[in-house]
Amino acid sequence: MSFNLDKITRENVKGLSPYSSARDEYVSDGSTMVFLDANENPFENGVNRYPDPQQRGLKAILAEEKGIKEENILLGNGSDEVLDLLFRAFCEPKQDNIITLPPTYGMYKVLSGINMVENKEVLLTNDFQPNVEEILKTIDSNSKLLFICSPNNPTGNSLSTKKIEELLNSFNGLVVIDEAYIDFSSEESWTSRLSEFPNLIITQTLSKAYGMAGIRLGICIASAEIIAVVNKIKPPYNVNQLTQEKATLRVLDRDAVKNEVRQILTERVKLEEALKTVSFVEKIYPSDANFILAKVDDASLRYDQLLEKGVVVRNRTTQPLCENSLRFTVGTEKENVSLINALKTLSN
Repeated sequence: MSFNLDKITRENVKGLSPYSSARDEYVSDGSTMVFLDANENPFENGVNRYPDPQQRGLKAILAEEKGIKEENILLGNGSDEVLDLLFRAFCEPKQDNIITLPPTYGMYKVLSGINMVENKEVLLTNDFQPNVEEILKTIDSNSKLLFICSPNNPTGNSLSTKKIEELLNSFNGLVVIDEAYIDFSSEESWTSRLSEFPNLIITQTLSKAYGMAGIRLGICIASAEIIAVVNKIKPPYNVNQLTQEKATLRVLDRDAVKNEVRQILTERVKLEEALKTVSFVEKIYPSDANFILAKVDDASLRYDQLLEKGVVVRNRTTQPLCENSLRFTVGTEKENVSLINALKTLSN
């Protein structure tokens, strides 16, 4: 494998200079200054000033938390913006393609359509692992991005480290490992191996374990060279001031986050045990995430019946390899009791 970042970067992006905002040109050191550079409303209300376009304070905290450097981080308006930026930086519309591994997170396919980039799908195996041989056959000279969701959504399992290593070593494009659910897994994050693979990109989020879905904060972790390319096309103020403040407080509240993750993992075990007693549940798939995928006799029927009992789950029966499956998010102890009681009522 001979990965060359310059070779896979779009020609129009190579020559771009990122927009330089007022807050890029003068970075405050905390001194009391009169700010008359950005055409802001001067009346202080907490959000009348533009936010730091590079989110330096938040990045410093995240870098320490994850054992990486600030130059290895780009933040976005949710992971979806991060993923979209990767398309726009590296995929030429109507020419290049991406590889996805269904069943998986649906936004990869949506973004391929928005950006006019072909999506080549290679189904996971029946045990929800990458079919490496078929993936390598499908890759061609215009394949720029390979998306791997691990732990995977909607299946919940972690993908084989050995198989991912093989793909990283064999693919001349970028391998994007989506770790939205990594905090619920016993597997180690790929961030610890960033220096080993120049074509590795990891995306994470504050939406799941950190409980910050409403503030929209996505994290892109990659080599400084890859981050520099994506920074060229990042909107200058894509992460607002309130998001930066909320995210900073939450990431620093480490004990609270760890405690919530522990509770979710405890409830996941309880929910799995309860599902084993439900007559119409035919198979429970192993989970490294904050949800459980289960095969039932009739997913659409059971989904509707649960709705009538005031419980909303996700019907995944339309996804490849997921016929008649329901996805159950692990809730609070009280919420899970409501779900289990509803399931038992339907099971009788």
